[in-house]
Amino acid sequence: MKEAVGVVGLGRMGHAMASTLRRAGFDVVGYDLMPAARERAREDGIRVVASLGEIFARTRIAVSSLPLGADVEAIVTGPDGLIAAAREPGFLLIDTSTAEPATTRALHALLKQHGHAILDAPVSGGPGGAAQGTLTMMVGGEAADLERAGPVLDALSAKVVHVGGPGAGNVAKLVNNLLCAAHLITNGEALRLAAAAGVDPESVMRAVNAASGRSGVSEVNVPRWILSGSFDSGFTMGLMRKDVRLAVDLVRQTQADAPLSEVVGRFWAQSAETLADGEDFNRMALYAPPAMANDNG
Repeated sequence: MKEAVGVVGLGRMGHAMASTLRRAGFDVVGYDLMPAARERAREDGIRVVASLGEIFARTRIAVSSLPLGADVEAIVTGPDGLIAAAREPGFLLIDTSTAEPATTRALHALLKQHGHAILDAPVSGGPGGAAQGTLTMMVGGEAADLERAGPVLDALSAKVVHVGGPGAGNVAKLVNNLLCAAHLITNGEALRLAAAAGVDPESVMRAVNAASGRSGVSEVNVPRWILSGSFDSGFTMGLMRKDVRLAVDLVRQTQADAPLSEVVGRFWAQSAETLADGEDFNRMALYAPPAMANDNG
């Protein structure tokens, strides 16, 4: 049995990662606020503890998979969190959540003061990739911490990219998801254009995927979840809307010249009127945005 590893957040992603780590030989200890998530994990053989503090008291390294940066901050600074519950310095938190880079940087500085460390390691690949240990992980943090996390990251991923210092992993993830969000819109338009021109959209996409217009969305999402009509990727409209909002917030904070990103953000926000948060995010390819208002009135 390898060393003990905590998993905080046992939703679809966290549950799948905990199961993958257990199969890889780690002594996995899990926790989730929701009783139903804890029970599902127990049914799958994951050892679940009764409190968050037990994760940090029983282990020296943990993986977190949480919806928001505020949730990550809470498990670090809360009364039952890492700083309060860790028995000695040297705890390493591998945060796979998609969060604001500024939040990660602030937590890195705070944890360093207490002798602990954090890696921001958001992932691409969804619950399927987490279950198979084939995620792509975009990591921000110090090289020594990345080396220490190596065995855990290797079990979870097919590819690890060290992007830079604290927060860099989350910057990369927000850029990635902003591109994915844009590609869903443009691929949806491409499918409708092909059909309107009287050509089979699937045939057109096969041509695109052999040419320079291809993308991860055209090669994977379109045939697997969109043209098939399955829409069961495991990633929701609500989660992608959150990521797009964070990406657009970053555009504004940095004053980057990215006008198309603002349009993508507007379309994703508007889509909430017809596509509920619980819907599969690939349904965005079916969304026809209302005509943009003329900026000149």
